[in-house]
Amino acid sequence: MKDQKRNDSVGLTLLLEHSEPDALSSGLITEADFSFSGDEISISLTSDSFTDLRARWNSVMRGLIASEQSLDATRGGD
Repeated sequence: MKDQKRNDSVGLTLLLEHSEPDALSSGLITEADFSFSGDEISISLTSDSFTDLRARWNSVMRGLIASEQSLDATRGGD
């Protein structure tokens, strides 16, 4: 990774697989740019600072965890 300057933007792309990508990604609508195809979800985040990107990453992960827990509850899982 190159040395980051204060005015450089920073980005992150996460690719993941899930059996219900449309349902799982529904919690991301207000959090990140995303797309899904087949069982794969692609999530892209960009920000003006690493600190803000980290905060956005945390929000995305909380949304994914909540969506997964909701799906588990509807399937009768713990």
